[in-house]
Amino acid sequence: MSELTANGAAAGPGDQRAVGEPVSGASVRVVAGVPDPELVEQAKRRTFTAKYKLEILAKVDACSAPGEVGALLRREGLYTSHLTYWRRLRDEGGLKELGRSRGRKRVDRREGELAQLRRRAERAEAELAKARKVIAIQGNVSALLEQMLGTEGESRSTER
Repeated sequence: MSELTANGAAAGPGDQRAVGEPVSGASVRVVAGVPDPELVEQAKRRTFTAKYKLEILAKVDACSAPGEVGALLRREGLYTSHLTYWRRLRDEGGLKELGRSRGRKRVDRREGELAQLRRRAERAEAELAKARKVIAIQGNVSALLEQMLGTEGESRSTER
């Protein structure tokens, strides 16, 4: 094993100490492949499925002898607070909902495309209605101009 001092330099043969001798300065022992027992890995939050919770609650409800519930909790690595919370969820009907994934519900791709096509169709119909109104107005203006030009043409022909 190699030993590093606090500044990162390797300790020489003259720097060796006897077992139990007090350490002068901080030193770090480096061993390849072995995790440092003083460092704790990042804790991960445990998750339990709704099915597991219901199974545990059924087992707890089946316990009748003193100490059985405690033994079950120790065996499963659970706390009484888990049972309290899960019982409340079960009574409120919340465990049925726990089986579902959290977050937004996934929308079917076809549903999204269908909604987009409906919006496009509504816009196209609105534009078509506007275009029909414009065409109707243009036709009315054209007819009015023809009448005005027609009456002017008739009045000019009589004046000659």
